[in-house]
Amino acid sequence: MAFTFAHPWFLLLLLLLPAAAWWRARRGNPAAFLYSSTHLVSGVANIGQSGAGKVLAAMRWLALVLFIVALARPQFVESETSVKASGIDIVVAIDLSGSMESEDFELKGERVNRLVIAKDVLTQFVTRRPGDRIGLVAFAGKAYVAAPLTLDHDFLQMNIARLELHQIEEGTAIGSGLSAAVNRLRDLKSKSKIVILMTDGQSNAGKVPPLTAAEAAQALGVKVYTIGVGTRGTAPMPRGVDFFGRKVYAQVEVDIDEKTLTEIAKKTGGEYFRADSTDTLRKIYDRIDTLEKTEIEVKRLVQIKELFHWVIAPGLLLLLLEALLGNTVWLP
Repeated sequence: MAFTFAHPWFLLLLLLLPAAAWWRARRGNPAAFLYSSTHLVSGVANIGQSGAGKVLAAMRWLALVLFIVALARPQFVESETSVKASGIDIVVAIDLSGSMESEDFELKGERVNRLVIAKDVLTQFVTRRPGDRIGLVAFAGKAYVAAPLTLDHDFLQMNIARLELHQIEEGTAIGSGLSAAVNRLRDLKSKSKIVILMTDGQSNAGKVPPLTAAEAAQALGVKVYTIGVGTRGTAPMPRGVDFFGRKVYAQVEVDIDEKTLTEIAKKTGGEYFRADSTDTLRKIYDRIDTLEKTEIEVKRLVQIKELFHWVIAPGLLLLLLEALLGNTVWLP
C-alpha cells in the first residue's frame, strides 16, 4: 500500500499562497472589531480584537490549503498489478530423489547440489515469464503438487524456495511426476500447454510408466521438455563429515535414462536437454524461454482508496467555524 496524489500538479498552487498572503498584508489590516459590550466575548479565551482577526485569517488560509490538497486527490494505492495473460501454461516437474544431493554444480564459486542449482535457475526463469501461469510438481518415490498453476509468481517463488530433499519417500517416479504435471493442464484452454521435467536418474518407482504418461501428454496436446541433470561419469555425493567437520564425499555413477527422456520429448513435440554444468542448465532454460513466446495483452488493475473527503471535511469545518465566529462573538 502506497500513499500518492492522483493530480500532484495542483500542489504547485501552495507555492502561490505566500505571495497571496504578502499581497493581502499590503492592503492593510482590517478595521478594529467593535463590540456593544465586553460581556459578549467573555467566553472566548480572552482573545483581543487584533488577535481575533489573526485567528480568523489563519482559519481561512488553512482551509484554502486543505482545499488545494483535496484538488490533488490524495489516495492510498492498495495494489497496482500488471497482468500479462500470455495464454501459455507451464508446469515444472522437479525430481527430489536422494541422488539430487550430489554436488556436481557450482553457484557463485561454491559447490552446490543439483536441487540448489535447479531452484536457482527455475527462479530466474519464472521471473522472465510474468505473463505465464506456472505450476510446480515435486516427485521422488511419489509425486505431489507443490504449487497450482498461478499468475501470482511471488507465491510460486515462495513454494520453489520451500522445496527440500528427503521430504518424499525415496525413489524416482518419473511417470508419476509427468502424469501429475499433465493432469494440472488437462482441462485448461490454453494457446500452449507445456511441462518442463527435470530428473537426474532412471524411473524406478510409481505406478505410471514414463512413456504411458508421455502418451497421455501427447493426447492432451501437452508439449514436454525434458532435462537430464548431472555431470557425466561420476559425481561427488556427501556421506557425512570428518573429525574436523568437513564434508566427506563418495564418487557415485551418474545414471540418467536419456533414451526415455528423449523419447518423451520427441513423442510430445518437445526437446531433451542434458544439463551437465551450471552454465548449460541456464542456457537450457534460456532456450526454452526463446522457444515458447507469444503475443501478450497487458491489463492494469489498480485498487484505490480515495482520501480527498478526509481533507475537504476539515476545510469546510474551518470555514463554517470562521463564519460563525466572525458573525457572532467576533462580529466587527
